[in-house]
Amino acid sequence: MSSTIKKIGVLTSGGDSPGMNAAIRAVVRTCAFHNVECVGIYRGYQGMIEGDFKEMGPRSVNNIVNKGGTILKSARSKEFMTADGRKQAYQHLIDAGINALVVIGGDGSFTGAEVFNKEFNFPVMGIPGTIDNDIYGTSHTLGFDTALNTVVEAIDKIRDTASSHNRLFFVEVMGRDAGHIALNSGIGAGAEEILIPEEDLGLDRLVESLKRSKLSGKSSSIVVVAEGDKIGKNVFELKDYVEENMPEYDVRVSVLGHMQRGGSPSCFDRVLASRLGVKAVESLLEGKTNFMVGLLNDKVALTPLTQAIKGNTEVDRELLRVSDIMTT
Repeated sequence: MSSTIKKIGVLTSGGDSPGMNAAIRAVVRTCAFHNVECVGIYRGYQGMIEGDFKEMGPRSVNNIVNKGGTILKSARSKEFMTADGRKQAYQHLIDAGINALVVIGGDGSFTGAEVFNKEFNFPVMGIPGTIDNDIYGTSHTLGFDTALNTVVEAIDKIRDTASSHNRLFFVEVMGRDAGHIALNSGIGAGAEEILIPEEDLGLDRLVESLKRSKLSGKSSSIVVVAEGDKIGKNVFELKDYVEENMPEYDVRVSVLGHMQRGGSPSCFDRVLASRLGVKAVESLLEGKTNFMVGLLNDKVALTPLTQAIKGNTEVDRELLRVSDIMTT
């Protein structure tokens, strides 16, 4: 594999997700395998602007495949959104001898990478790291599978309390613009209703559905709500509305929050991170740039960054139908 690239920088940007460390490890060790130097860039694009770099070798990534978060830290950089900020970042890369970049993050991180590539003709490759699974060009983003397991485990425990006290629980999960976590975890945890941004159930239909569940003999219910669901202003407004219309229920709210981002990555996320990390480095060495590596039909594939950023992900219609049947 011939290439003019001799030193690759790797950074994590945006919200952290389980599997980022496994991806860093894969990038570093693939560089070592191909006799290419690797440099870790701390705190994302902000660290790039400040020249916060550290040489990384195979032993520097020992024992991180199982760790959540990111050893390179992450930050959102407003300075990188400016031309002067990007120029400073570019100069630091050149001074350090770095001639290609692997960016692990979401669509905002990829937008920065694409702009940087266009301005300086600098080789970049993206690895999708976000629990929301809302990146076009991959069936799974890093951290999505782990987040699902975390959510299902939490809902299983909440159900024990719901059943013991004949309560209705609204469980809010992450998913500002996409309902992938809510839909999958809701089915996996046996939720009575699943509310996602893509499907507007409506308050009246929600109450009707809950009343049907009550009449069918269910003494407790779990409703999984994506944080971006449009039915109410927030999950607490949903609680108030149901309490007014179904006083027989003792209604509670549980917001899972950032616990969904943490924890040791699942085996699936560790393997996915390893596959994507290898592909990212080897694609750069083959002369490819401005792509995202993702998983399509269980094969690692490249998607232009522009498509990954602008393409729309859709919820699985089959899963919606399965959900409707399971909540009968």
